Amino acid sequence: MNAPTYQTFDMLQRHKAQLRHHARLSDGTQLAHWFNSGDRVTNLSNHHTLSLYIADGYDTWHKTPNGWRNGGGPDRFCLMPAGVESTWDLRSDLSFVHLYCSEAHLRQLAEETWDRSPAHLQLHEKVFASDDRITQLYRHFLLSCDWQQPANQLMLSSASTLLLTHLLQRYSDVRWRAPQTRGGLAPAVLRRLIAFIDAHLDRPLTLAQLSHEASLSEFHFARMFRHSMGEAPHQYVMRRRMQRAQQMLADASLSLTTIAFSCGFHSPSHFSNRFRQIHGVSPSAYRNGQRGA
Repeated sequence: MNAPTYQTFDMLQRHKAQLRHHARLSDGTQLAHWFNSGDRVTNLSNHHTLSLYIADGYDTWHKTPNGWRNGGGPDRFCLMPAGVESTWDLRSDLSFVHLYCSEAHLRQLAEETWDRSPAHLQLHEKVFASDDRITQLYRHFLLSCDWQQPANQLMLSSASTLLLTHLLQRYSDVRWRAPQTRGGLAPAVLRRLIAFIDAHLDRPLTLAQLSHEASLSEFHFARMFRHSMGEAPHQYVMRRRMQRAQQMLADASLSLTTIAFSCGFHSPSHFSNRFRQIHGVSPSAYRNGQRGA
């Protein structure tokens, strides 16, 4: 299947906007971190865009039938649904992150989450709005890790799914109750899943892969996994990567590069940085400490 092309992403590249980082996730959604200033843009696309202001934005203006209106600032968000035109005047600096999602993907997510198909699915336009849940998911998950690091793909895909599910529940014309999950994964399913994770720690695991192994929607899988294991899937997988790294560091014949690749990191530096974040020491210092023990 061809990856979708996002018109808003392409439009901003033709303007003054500077692309700081971007990542295409396994489910076809895309993240983009932008900076822009002194620009006027009109957006009309065939996909949905969720924008969170990261820094500045106080002098960003939105064109309304009654004139220009501002109200931007850090942690304000804008939801630009497919087919809805909007014009923006960025009179000073703005740093923001976009999440792009196709209409087809959002409908598929709704069908898999609620096990029913909406007759009509329309997101509501939101401008300079506030939502603690959106801010939390952006800042604690999407903005807290390196988007290019394969070992972080599970965290990114999980956060993307949670954000889109939240949009469906809060900012769409779907009036279904939040889906309920009871209990955890069946023991046999959990054993199979843990074995699958351990066999693929050298790869960029995604929420879609793990939920497929459990034959569940991403929404239900994430909640049932947490009920069974006491932690989110991305937290468990990262903990297993670190445990494997600790075991491999005990073997002095293995280089840090070999260990990094075996644990799902694409470079020794990214592996070392994450290891230090979790254990407080570098892999080399940890290895030396084990020798002296």
